[in-house]
Amino acid sequence: MLEGRKDIIKRLQQDILQWQGIHRPADDSLIQTGLGDLEQAFPGAVFPTGAIHEFLNMKPEHAAACGGFLAGLLSKLMQEGSPGLWISRSRQLFPPALARFGLRPEQIVFLDVRTEKEALWAMEEALKCEGAAAVVAEVSELDFAQSRRLQLAVERSRVTGFVLRHDPTALSATACAARWRITPLLSQPEPGMPGFGYPSWRVELLKVRNGNPGIWELEWRRRQFVSRSRAAGTLDDTVRKVG
Repeated sequence: MLEGRKDIIKRLQQDILQWQGIHRPADDSLIQTGLGDLEQAFPGAVFPTGAIHEFLNMKPEHAAACGGFLAGLLSKLMQEGSPGLWISRSRQLFPPALARFGLRPEQIVFLDVRTEKEALWAMEEALKCEGAAAVVAEVSELDFAQSRRLQLAVERSRVTGFVLRHDPTALSATACAARWRITPLLSQPEPGMPGFGYPSWRVELLKVRNGNPGIWELEWRRRQFVSRSRAAGTLDDTVRKVG
C-alpha cells in the first residue's frame, strides 16, 4: 500500500513539472553537466535544460566569475557541436578565453545590440531556433512578463537560456527555472607549485523551481567541475603518496 502511494505521488510530481514546462529528457539524451552534488538540488537531480536560468551579478568581478562558470557549463551543453548565441550591449567577454573552459569560441555567435529591449527581443527570437544549444543575454532588468515570454519560447524549442543580470535595481519574481549567484573564490595553488590555482567559485542557487536551494564551492580542473572539498582531499592524498 505504501509503495503504491509513493508511485502515485511520484507520477503527480512529474505531471506538475510537465505542466510547468519542465520536462525530464529521456535517459539516452541526458546532458551531463558535471556539476556533481549540485545537480541534486534540481527536480529529479537533473540540470534543467529547455529552461531559462537567471544569474545575478552585483559587481564587475562577479560578472567575470559568472562568465567563466557559464563557459564551463556551456562546454557541456554544446559538446554535440550545436552553436550558441551570446547577446550583449557592451561585450566585455574575451572570446579566446573560452577555450580555457573547454568551449570553442567559434561555436558562439556574438550579437552586439544597442539597448536592453533589443537584447531581450533577440534572445526570444534566438530561443525559438531549435538548432541552437543555448542562448545567453546580458541585461540588467528582467520582469515577470519578459521572463515568461522567454520561458514560453523554450518550451517549444527545448533550447536552454541564460540571462546574466548585471547590477539589477530590482529583484522581482520571474518565471525562470532557477536564480543563481556566482562569486569568485581565492584559488588554491597545488602544493609545491608557484602561481595561481584553478578557477574557483562560490555557487549559490537562490531559487530553484521545485528544487532545493543551497550553496556549493566548485573548481574547474581538467575541463570539469570539481567540488573544492573533494579536490582538497585528492591533493592531500597525492601529497601523502609523494611523501
